[in-house]
Amino acid sequence: MTTRPDLGFGAELERFDPAEWQADTAKPQERAGRAPAAIKAAEAVGFQSREAAPPPPARKEQRRRRTGRSAQFNLKVKPETIDAFCAIADRQGWGLGETLEHAVALLERDYPEI
Repeated sequence: MTTRPDLGFGAELERFDPAEWQADTAKPQERAGRAPAAIKAAEAVGFQSREAAPPPPARKEQRRRRTGRSAQFNLKVKPETIDAFCAIADRQGWGLGETLEHAVALLERDYPEI
C-alpha cells in the first residue's frame, strides 16, 4: 500500500469544526454594506439582481381541439391583431382554424374578383 505525501495541513484538519461554518443568510441589503465598492460598480454598469426579479408573465390559455385540420399556417402580425382575432373566435365559440376559414369565406364573398 502506498502512502500519500504530506500536504502540510494535517494539523488544520484535526482542528477543523464544520459547525463553525455558517451559510450566509444575510439579505442583499445587509450584504451591500460589506462591499459597497463592488455594489456601486455593478449598479454603474446596469447590473440588476435576480433576487428582485418580477414574476414571469402569465401564460395564455392554449387552444387545442381535434378538428381534422393538419396544415400549419404561421404569420407575423401585430399583437393587437392577434388579440382581436382571438376575441372574435372566443365570442363565436370557434377554434382559431375555424375563425380563419370564416374570415376567408367572407373575403371571397366580398372580393370575388381576386
